[in-house]
Amino acid sequence: SNYLIEVGGELLAKGKNADGNIWRVGVDKPSENINKNERFQFILDLEDKALATSGNYRKFYEKDGVKYAHTINPFTGFPTQNRLLSVTVIHDNCMLADAYATAFMVMGVKKSKRFAKEHPEIEIYLVYTGKDSSWKTFISADLQKRIIN
Repeated sequence: SNYLIEVGGELLAKGKNADGNIWRVGVDKPSENINKNERFQFILDLEDKALATSGNYRKFYEKDGVKYAHTINPFTGFPTQNRLLSVTVIHDNCMLADAYATAFMVMGVKKSKRFAKEHPEIEIYLVYTGKDSSWKTFISADLQKRIIN
């Protein structure tokens, strides 16, 4: 059977689309102000896998000029504060892809990279701010192979 299911930003792709091609999906840039013509951080082919993205760019509140993400760090009980803007995970299981994406948002850049290298079944794409406030990315090798743009 062939299908692409999307629920709240999580995707599960099986088989091919109606044209017989691998499902092609886009992941939004982690920005509050998205230009429709430039909205995607990347576009990839997704076949028989799940994809989940977690970020701090849509659900947050601002107080005294500081943004607070909706992801709560279970060790502190407070909103996560780190350089990660967005984490996309590809995995065989949609529930696990979503759980890993959220966990990586709490773990931060270094721990997420290390964990992904130790678990090759997890493909990740991280978008984070560098020390100069510019956007940086980390893309695991298997996920890089899926990207078409």
